[in-house]
Amino acid sequence: MSAPGFWDDTDKAQELIEEMNNLKSSVNQVKEIEKLLEDLEVLVALGEEEGGEVLNSEIKEKLVWVEKEMENLALSLLLSEKYDKFNAILSLHPGAGGTESQDWAQMMFRMYTRWAEEKGYETEIIDLLPGDEAGVKSVTFSVKGTNAYGYLKSEKGVHRLVRISPFDSSGRRHTSFASVDVIPEVKGTTEFEINPDDLKTDTFRSKGAGGQHVNKTDSAVRITHLPTGIVAQCQKERSQHTNRYQAMKILRGKLATLYQNEQDEKLAELRGQQKEIAWGSQIRSYVFHPYSLVKDHRTDQEVGNVESVMDGDIDLFIDSFLRKKASEKEAT
Repeated sequence: MSAPGFWDDTDKAQELIEEMNNLKSSVNQVKEIEKLLEDLEVLVALGEEEGGEVLNSEIKEKLVWVEKEMENLALSLLLSEKYDKFNAILSLHPGAGGTESQDWAQMMFRMYTRWAEEKGYETEIIDLLPGDEAGVKSVTFSVKGTNAYGYLKSEKGVHRLVRISPFDSSGRRHTSFASVDVIPEVKGTTEFEINPDDLKTDTFRSKGAGGQHVNKTDSAVRITHLPTGIVAQCQKERSQHTNRYQAMKILRGKLATLYQNEQDEKLAELRGQQKEIAWGSQIRSYVFHPYSLVKDHRTDQEVGNVESVMDGDIDLFIDSFLRKKASEKEAT
């Protein structure tokens, strides 16, 4: 069910492999908890016989690990939507503000890659346009691993930064914005079909760094889905064919998200719910000055350690968002 010329049997095989790896990951998660509980049971039995501060300390350490793994398992059980187990594709775009906003987009890119590393996920840059002086004008990258989209879909929206700008010689406080778009990495074997006649493909010369070949040939690709007006582009690779493949991957994910959102809207109408206007809304604020605070405006979750969050410690925000979403579904 794929657009001819873009997808082949390799994609089908890869999709099956990823599904198998997802199942293995779920099984291993349960097995790991079972092993921790068995070890804890042995330690408790020894503690009852021998006692001792060292043994008690080891028991407490195991308890912390068990609680953490149980929380991770409980959180993964909340990921029941259609594309939750898929890889994720994130696109970061700075708002108005020039270098300051471009630097903020770069900081966010680092935050998400740090988070992915901690989770054991693989990241790959799909498209990147460097800033004029610092930061990035845009960056699109994939996060590969079980439930990557399920977790990261909570990050979609506008993120606000408040700090003393290092680019302002007067040391004034600046407010900057950057938007995050998150889509699933959908393979070519999904149930909806993209008609090649609905696609308009443009090639152009890459604007970013990348050597003589990239900048002197029309290797960059922009694909427009005419019925919806959705645009996807890639200019990172030397090969036009590779850039076309990556652009189609992004386009397919955007269309899958669009169709899913349309279904959710129809269900909301049937339930008589007031749909939240989330597109382009400010979802989180990161305040470095005059105080230190990160606040999620959807859940009211707050963290005082901004530096820790910027180092990728965003699980608390993801957790609270998913739990709130799950409770809202239960209420309906």
